[in-house]
Amino acid sequence: MLELSDRQLERYARHVILDEVGEEGQAKLIAARVLVVGAGGLGAPLLLYLGAAGVGTLGVVDDDTVDLSNLQRQVIHDESTLGLAKVASAQARLAKLNPDVRVVAHQERLNAENVERLIADYDIIADGSDNFRTRYLLNDVCFKLKKTLVSAALLRFDGQLSTYKAHLGEGYPCYRCIFPDQPPADLIPRCEEAGIFGAVAGVMGCLQATEVLKEILDLGDSLSGRLLIYDALAPAFRTVRIAKDPDCPCCAQPPTGG
Repeated sequence: MLELSDRQLERYARHVILDEVGEEGQAKLIAARVLVVGAGGLGAPLLLYLGAAGVGTLGVVDDDTVDLSNLQRQVIHDESTLGLAKVASAQARLAKLNPDVRVVAHQERLNAENVERLIADYDIIADGSDNFRTRYLLNDVCFKLKKTLVSAALLRFDGQLSTYKAHLGEGYPCYRCIFPDQPPADLIPRCEEAGIFGAVAGVMGCLQATEVLKEILDLGDSLSGRLLIYDALAPAFRTVRIAKDPDCPCCAQPPTGG
């Protein structure tokens, strides 16, 4: 087990005194490697809390630049980074927050050609993307490469979150077990068309960070097999049970590779 330095013991003291975490758990966080897809509304709070928690290596994938309209919800960026690549902006912010965390910036759009290369070196993949194409692609490749996927989505005043590790077999559904097919592009509007209540991104990003940390530490109950839904206007949380689909086009067959 990695031995924590005096400085690390002080920085992570509120983790270390938790019986469920302790020095051993904090050492696991420091050794962990997490890839965050998207440095936007979800990725911003997700990266900040994973960095603050001491996750040792954080990869971030995004090909966009910081725009003024992002700052209403993408709290890792600010006006001084307008026009800068989001991955570079996030990297600079995390260096100030916790210089012990290694941030790997992948300034590219995740696609079918690069997805396996991008996720191969990470333990857990956190999907904070804003489009269905990426969500389905990550689900399928994470299953193939036996990677745990923690995926969140939001629109307007609503959010949803689940953990997918269908590679573990029976009882572990994947994203396609809930949503078998990608919806038509014009059916569900993107955030620039429908809007997002900024603080909802913070709520869902923080919940996503919590689930990532739980997976690293094997702590509490995994969200695998359940879909957490948040309605900010109610306000209410509800959890829907998800069954593994025996006819799922992705995970009904054993994963190949990984």
